[in-house]
Amino acid sequence: MPNQARPGTGEQAKQLALGQLRQAILRGEMAPAQRLVENELAEQFGVTRASIRAALIDLEAQGLVERIRNRGSRVRVVTVEEAVAITECRLVLEGLCAAKAAAAVDDGQVARLRDLGSAMRTAVAAGEPLTYSDLNHELHARIREFSGQQTAVELLERLNAQLVRHRFQLALRPGRPQQSLKEHLAMVEAIEARDPQAAEAAVRAHLTSVIEALRD
Repeated sequence: MPNQARPGTGEQAKQLALGQLRQAILRGEMAPAQRLVENELAEQFGVTRASIRAALIDLEAQGLVERIRNRGSRVRVVTVEEAVAITECRLVLEGLCAAKAAAAVDDGQVARLRDLGSAMRTAVAAGEPLTYSDLNHELHARIREFSGQQTAVELLERLNAQLVRHRFQLALRPGRPQQSLKEHLAMVEAIEARDPQAAEAAVRAHLTSVIEALRD
């Protein structure tokens, strides 16, 4: 690759490494507790070790990476107890976003949510839990986006990033997609009805169900 297309040093290199590492963790390509070896990552991304180290410091601040004394960095392991605590915070913030979205959505945004609900139905009927999981994630993201509550959105993005492993585990649990589908469709219906209280209640009911599933 030409050098000009592959910044090896400086802030641009750090941002390149940060973006690619973050996406790899969020997609589950780097597993919890996986060691993050600076030399290997520097070679993989075509940047310096200093750029990788700076990116890892940022990811540690985001709760995605942890530094182990005398052992370097690894993808952070989020325990079930932490996942429950994070979801309890999500319940409040996502309930707020759903209420705001219900008060603000336009017809095009409602149609987008309806389309996602239909795609989720299809994924469940076809027995495609990972597709369903991706659609689930997108539905929540669109509701946050349509809320216009940017502070809550930023907090939720940080919280949600830490739940990758648990999200995939729940999606693969037999019967879980069928149960959560009903909960998600109730969220869509309440927002379509422009009913903020019902939308918030639907999100809270859904995330209470997620907490129960995490504890099982």
